[in-house]
Amino acid sequence: MDYRNILVRTEARVGLVTLNRPRQLNALNDALMDELGAALLGFDADPAIGAIVITGGDKAFAAGADIEAMADWDCMQVQERQFITRNWETLRQVRKPVLAAVAGYAMGGGCELALGCDIVIAAESAQFALPEIKLAMLPGAGGTQRLPRAIGKAKAMDMCLSARALTAQEADRYGLVSRVVPDEQLLDAALALATRIAGFSLPALMAIKECVNRADQGALDEGILFERRALYARFASADAHEGMHAFLGKRAPNFLHR
Repeated sequence: MDYRNILVRTEARVGLVTLNRPRQLNALNDALMDELGAALLGFDADPAIGAIVITGGDKAFAAGADIEAMADWDCMQVQERQFITRNWETLRQVRKPVLAAVAGYAMGGGCELALGCDIVIAAESAQFALPEIKLAMLPGAGGTQRLPRAIGKAKAMDMCLSARALTAQEADRYGLVSRVVPDEQLLDAALALATRIAGFSLPALMAIKECVNRADQGALDEGILFERRALYARFASADAHEGMHAFLGKRAPNFLHR
């Protein structure tokens, strides 16, 4: 694709997507989300890629959905356009690990985009909020569902009902982010972690991601059963046998991602 709202490149086995609407603080409109979805699916289908990083700018990861674009829509229009469902949900189709590297504002849809990723690395300047209540709206890109699972009902209610913003340190303490790093180290830290992850067996990574996501989506007994079946399936993997024999032989494994 001829991308206009994102920048895309690769670093070894890592695909990097940079949101690129700096004048709008990376506000998330349909065009950007279409491009982001296409880039994510492209990396997901590329056997040379093992992990994906999504990042933004220094001032904003993404300042939210593009309010100007939607201010005059009516209920029938959003239904017909399948607003959010049509392109924001593409992230859920990605089987490979996706990391968000967040600096500055992650507001509204930007916070929800980060919540949809598997790992969130925050710069010290990062701020997270779901302020849709200020517009008489609600977080509708998964925020009311993913945020309680990440930080618990009480704090999620506080954020959603009062538009409370969290600093990076608060987000780390509450479990919304995976780690906090200095701003100048954000991209290097995200790429280093993604590179480490991408060095492991891709089928095993995808199986782990699917199992952990099941923990959020179903009952414990069902999740345990799903996990056990995924474990048994690992014994049909060449990489699993390579990994175990490499461990026994005290050597580095040579994963073929199959």
